[in-house]
Amino acid sequence: MPESKQGSSIAHFDVTNIGGIDETSVDIPPSVTVLTGKNATNRTSFLQSIMAAMGSTQATLKGDADEGSVALTYGDEVYERTLTRAGDAVQFDGDGYLDDPAVADLFAFLLETNEARRSVARGDDLREIIMRPVDIDAIRSEVEQLEAEKGDINDELATVESRQRDLPDLEQRRTELREQIEEKREELAEREEEIDNSSRDIEESRQEQDVLEEKLDELRSTRSDLESVRRDIEAQEESISSLKRERSDLEDELDDLPETPMGDQQHLEDEIASLRDQRQRLNSEISDLQSLIQYNEERLEEEDYDVIQSLEDAPEGSDGAVTEQLLEGEDEESVVCWTCGSTVDREQIEDTVDRLQDLRRQKVEDLNDIKSELDDLKTDQREAEKKQRRREDVERKIQETETEIERRDEQITSLKDRREELTEDVESLEDEVDNLESEDFDEILSLHREANQLEFEIDSLESDLDDVSAEIEEIEELVNRADDLRDERDALVEELTDKRTKIDQIEANAVDEFNEHMDAILGILEYENLERIWIERVEQTVREGRQKVDRTVFELHIVRTTENGAAYEDTIEHLSESEREVTGLIFALAGYLVHDLHESVPFMLLDSLEAIDSARIAELVEYFADYAEHLVVALLPEDAQALDDDFNRITSI
Repeated sequence: MPESKQGSSIAHFDVTNIGGIDETSVDIPPSVTVLTGKNATNRTSFLQSIMAAMGSTQATLKGDADEGSVALTYGDEVYERTLTRAGDAVQFDGDGYLDDPAVADLFAFLLETNEARRSVARGDDLREIIMRPVDIDAIRSEVEQLEAEKGDINDELATVESRQRDLPDLEQRRTELREQIEEKREELAEREEEIDNSSRDIEESRQEQDVLEEKLDELRSTRSDLESVRRDIEAQEESISSLKRERSDLEDELDDLPETPMGDQQHLEDEIASLRDQRQRLNSEISDLQSLIQYNEERLEEEDYDVIQSLEDAPEGSDGAVTEQLLEGEDEESVVCWTCGSTVDREQIEDTVDRLQDLRRQKVEDLNDIKSELDDLKTDQREAEKKQRRREDVERKIQETETEIERRDEQITSLKDRREELTEDVESLEDEVDNLESEDFDEILSLHREANQLEFEIDSLESDLDDVSAEIEEIEELVNRADDLRDERDALVEELTDKRTKIDQIEANAVDEFNEHMDAILGILEYENLERIWIERVEQTVREGRQKVDRTVFELHIVRTTENGAAYEDTIEHLSESEREVTGLIFALAGYLVHDLHESVPFMLLDSLEAIDSARIAELVEYFADYAEHLVVALLPEDAQALDDDFNRITSI
């Protein structure tokens, strides 16, 4: 059995003014604790105290008290909570053992009105109850985020693969550039040697030659600057062309997006708010109806028909208007008898309770429809917000692109002005060189021009070589990162698979847990001719809001056998009260296990087992004891006699 975070500790409770308790202190050791006593001995009140200490709000104040409290000492920690009357409600303060007790209320604290326990007999949506603690919207949001991250990685990998395909051509281009530079350098060396030989023949004209060489150097430098400017202009023009293509693509995408993705957002928010109000109202009405049904069923079970009184004496939260509506069609005397407490026939009361149950089921269906419609509207809202964000992003990128185009246009204008200046300088220098030329220097001048041109070409080739080498290095770095990107993508795919299948896994695990433990407990309890009770997951097409969707439902199957051994399928209505109670408890146990409450909630509570015979209660308690660190069971003395004598027993609270 898994241990809770406190280990195997004795739990000490100090309780004041909760339920029917004035004041008490109780120790609960690990394993099974049996609260035994007749009715009205505060057994259920103490179970409520445990729930309050755990963090639950399903506890009541003593009728004549305005404040109550419970303190739990567990291990080295103390958890204290206070209950204060606030009008018709009770306010809870302090820190309980659990940060969020909602799942424990549903699957660990199995008192008589526990929803999971009663869901089987009421024919509730079993899948909805099992999946209620699961934040499906959060899972869907995580899936969307992971898909976006995977898409970004795929885009980056596609870029890497595209750039990698350019590597062979770039490497070939680098080799060609190196060869061309080597050839030019060899040719330049030859020209310089020829210049040196020619210079020795015209030593007497050295001064004129120096002037000429100075002008030639200046001419070469100016031509180099001019060529650099031309290359810069070409590069800027290519960049502008690329930016214009990008702008065109963005404008096409913008045209495909709706102009006002959010539409009438206020109307959508108002509709969502309205549906939430309807959902809250229906939840309240369903709770009121359940209280009214439970109250009258208790009166029927106790055969106390004359105690049914006016709605002022009904349980808090009962809806008198609903009762009067249900009684429309009865004669006037029946209505008066219902509200004033006069004696009425049992059949009339049972008929009223049946109609109350029908109304509750109808309201549950209405509630499910509203939840579905609310989910649809939230989905529409999220999609509109997504498109709005994309439209804003595209518009921003278009604006940035246009700004960049304008900036580069300005740079081109400036470069063209510079090109004109350099062109004029080259023409001027060429004129000066022509004036310095003479027949004696024709050959050497020609050699200098060739040498200047070779040096310019070498500079240009070396610049190209640097660019190509830098691009190759960049691609190689991208290729080296590709393995890391693939590892990241594999991890994302694995996480995506886990998220996408999480809901299915929880559903499948819940069904497996129920079927496994139901088979085991039926084998132990040996109900006559009850062969098997099991849940099947099936896909059904149902209407949710404005559309039809495929949805998983849990179908409960009951198989009995005849005296001659033939099997046939039965319905929940034909189960005995004992069989229904056991089935509801095993369904709650399945939820307890599938949501891992055995790892975080140290207490499981059982109450109101009178419908099950004492021998089977003993077997049931032994079975549940394997899954909770502290199993606290409230029993009548005659039912408690069948339990193991080694269990801790508390007879006075």
